[in-house]
Amino acid sequence: MTLLLPRVRAAAFAVLALFVLSSCGYNNIPTLEEQAKAKWADVQNNYQRRADLIPNLVATVQGYAKQEKDVLTAVVEARAKATQIKVDASQLSDPAKLKQFQDAQNQLTGALGRLIAVSEAYPDLKSNQNFLALQSQLEGTENRIAVARRDYIEAVRVYNTELKTFPGLLWAATFFRSYKPMAEFTAGEDAQKPPQVKF
Repeated sequence: MTLLLPRVRAAAFAVLALFVLSSCGYNNIPTLEEQAKAKWADVQNNYQRRADLIPNLVATVQGYAKQEKDVLTAVVEARAKATQIKVDASQLSDPAKLKQFQDAQNQLTGALGRLIAVSEAYPDLKSNQNFLALQSQLEGTENRIAVARRDYIEAVRVYNTELKTFPGLLWAATFFRSYKPMAEFTAGEDAQKPPQVKF
């Protein structure tokens, strides 16, 4: 009986220690980081979807708006630049890299806005089923991008907060020193102004 008591105590202590560790937030930091990375992948997926739709939209508009070559060229160039800049999950703590990515995407958004505005000058284009379908898909993609960015911003906020508040602060200072705050999307200076379309 006396040999059994220390074993029972040891087992009870092990169960208690396991319970304390599992409920103390040790897993929060890696879990939240993975969630933020998954949200970033969703942002990239939606930007890629937009980039994939653009060649079809440009080809459709070209058939109607041959004289709008400058606008079409700007869209193609902005798409090329936006698809060249990549930010993977390991670079999410670099605000400069994220800003560079965001600036390229904003430039593409502006070029697309000018392209859609050009379509107003071509009644036949506005009624073309291919153009309408592509325009609808692009609008849907822009909405998906907005939702994905919002979800990423929230995931990063939760992750960064965990790194700065108790008990996550303790875990970050001891076991998760390599975990750094992630960069957030910020609205560019031009986002506060309505776009101007000039022909």
